[in-house]
Parts: sequence; C-alpha cells; structure tokens
Amino acid sequence: MSDVHDNGAPPPALARPYSWTDGRTEPTVDVAIEARVVTTRSGRDMTPRLTSALWTVTQLCFQPRSVAEIGAYLAVPLGVAKVLVADLVAEGLVNVEATLAHDADDAERRELIERVLSGLRATR
Repeated sequence: MSDVHDNGAPPPALARPYSWTDGRTEPTVDVAIEARVVTTRSGRDMTPRLTSALWTVTQLCFQPRSVAEIGAYLAVPLGVAKVLVADLVAEGLVNVEATLAHDADDAERRELIERVLSGLRATR
C-alpha cells in the first residue's frame, strides 16, 4: 500500500480520531446518525479545551447539528462521532433530540434525509 495519494499528499490518519474514543467504535447509547445534538447549559459552561474533541463537539452544537454533520465537521468516521456524542450525553453536556416519531410517514422521512444531506453538503 502506498503511503501517499495520487496528489502527493499523505493518506489521512485514522489513528487520531480513534484515540479520541480510546479505540471504541460502539457508543454506550444508541445514537442515530440523523439525530440532532444540542449543547446543554453545562456544556456551554464547559472550560475551553482547544485540543479536546469533546469540547469541540459542544461548541459545534450550540446550534443543533446531526451526528452525521458532527462527523463531517470533525472529519471522522461516523462511529467515532457517535461515541463522542454518547460520551457527552452521559456527562450531561449535550442532549439528543428525536428527529422522527416511530409512526412518521414517507414524506417526513424523505424531508429528514434531505435536511441531513443539505447539512453534510454545507460542511464541505
């Protein structure tokens, strides 16, 4: 396997994001990728730690963001984003808002998918 891309840049390092989660790839609570995450009052009062992925997520979620958007902003795999969000939920630093009721119809589901895609495109 080559250690550079066709454009001459080194390949992206996945070790760092997984070090943020101590190698965990499964969240402690089930978090849907389309779920909206919003920072709690405790999260807003968190001491700034510029090198902390958890602090960064709390800052991103002052405005509600989907788990997929968080992953895109951090440039990490979705599994890492889900673990980070679950950790923050456990600490009371963010809340996860339900995006759809169990009886949501196809139009509501389609609208949700379009919102998530729009959010992901905006992070490029």
